[in-house]
Amino acid sequence: MKLSFHGAARGVTGSCHLVECNGQRILIDCGLYQGGRELDEENTESFGFEPAEIDFVLLTHAHLDHCGRLPLLASRGFHGEVVTTAASRELTRLILLDAAHLQEEEASYRTRKAKRRGKRHATVEPLYSVLDALNCLDHFGRIVKYGETLPLAPGIQVTFLDAGHILGSASILLQLEEDGEQRSILFSGDIGNDRRPLLRDPVTPERADIVVMETTYGDRDHKALEPSVDELYTAISETFRRGGNVIIPTFALERAQEILYFLSQGMGTGRLPGSMQLFLDSPMAISATRIFERHIDSYNTETAELFKEGRDPFQLPGLHFTCETAESMALNQISGGAVIMAGSGMCTGGRVRHHLKHNLWRRDSSVIFPGYAARGTLARRIIDGAKRVRIFGEEIPVHAAIHTINGFSAHADQAELLAWHSKISGVKRTFLVHGEEEVMQHFARHLKKGPVEMPSPHQEYDL
Repeated sequence: MKLSFHGAARGVTGSCHLVECNGQRILIDCGLYQGGRELDEENTESFGFEPAEIDFVLLTHAHLDHCGRLPLLASRGFHGEVVTTAASRELTRLILLDAAHLQEEEASYRTRKAKRRGKRHATVEPLYSVLDALNCLDHFGRIVKYGETLPLAPGIQVTFLDAGHILGSASILLQLEEDGEQRSILFSGDIGNDRRPLLRDPVTPERADIVVMETTYGDRDHKALEPSVDELYTAISETFRRGGNVIIPTFALERAQEILYFLSQGMGTGRLPGSMQLFLDSPMAISATRIFERHIDSYNTETAELFKEGRDPFQLPGLHFTCETAESMALNQISGGAVIMAGSGMCTGGRVRHHLKHNLWRRDSSVIFPGYAARGTLARRIIDGAKRVRIFGEEIPVHAAIHTINGFSAHADQAELLAWHSKISGVKRTFLVHGEEEVMQHFARHLKKGPVEMPSPHQEYDL
């Protein structure tokens, strides 16, 4: 039995871990590296294993940094089966097709730019195409339910547990037996924040020999949810009083739907204007919201009851879905009084960059970041206090009010991560992944059970 790490090792994105047992090679996630150009280049490099030799991919959830290299895996020879939950399967299709489309557009733009500079034969290829994404989807096989134990191969069983992170997200428990030796390995995936308004709390198994866990917020605790919601309402109200717009860079999965939920509550209680202009300017978030409406069984009891009573929490007065590019461009003519939610959450692509270009320089406007921003991203530079940022080749001064509201995070904070780990009995070894290196080191000092490892990229361990 072996365990190796080929992504999110001493880094936050690109989750990809390989288990070898009984001649089977099982990949847990195959995510995209996200951040600066250096990380973009890592996506094109070798996986550190032969894709054709992978038998199964077990997908924890549909975020791009966990599923985003699946089309590349397939195009390089993977012929095995992808196993995940029903909601993750639907959302992954949406995410991968959107990512492929954006990559094709970026490659086309860079090719045109190179030719304008005199490089007549220059051609920039996308990491993968829309066709690659569609072909990859053919490998999705069995759908698993939470708590259901599925035999993958002789001596190998898998159980998906509700991780409470986004719709369909799971922690994955592998039970292995080889040559009379038994091991149980728990992969946390991304662990959700407790007591969220939409999803159930994360589920922890009773025991596991080995734990591979994320540490995104391993060095800090989140602000409480109620003050975070108050801060959201205050930021919007104050911006409207100044006569500006509110731009919310929004992750299409979970964050967009959760913000809609809180905006609906604010309008219902009078904390926000009942007739404000609200735009969800993200085709992917719009489609994701439709998928969310089809998986009522994934919600906590309170939210599920709303749907059963015919009260969709994602439908608000004055909410406009802007699907077409022309509709999105028209939003730039709105001088004030609008809340514009647009992707991407880290401002690495998507329509939000256009809205930032038209609003960052305005002292009457605000930008609200309700989630994590990785190093090297435009969002992180703005959050860290940059006075000017480059958007579409133009230097834009940052005069808008900048709000970072960490209480909306879909990730567990340090206290919740420690509590999650403490509930697992029998832990002999813990591997920390999916976090910045100094955060992992800080978190490791707080763990009480067994030795703690922080694997380097492509490091292999004999189990």
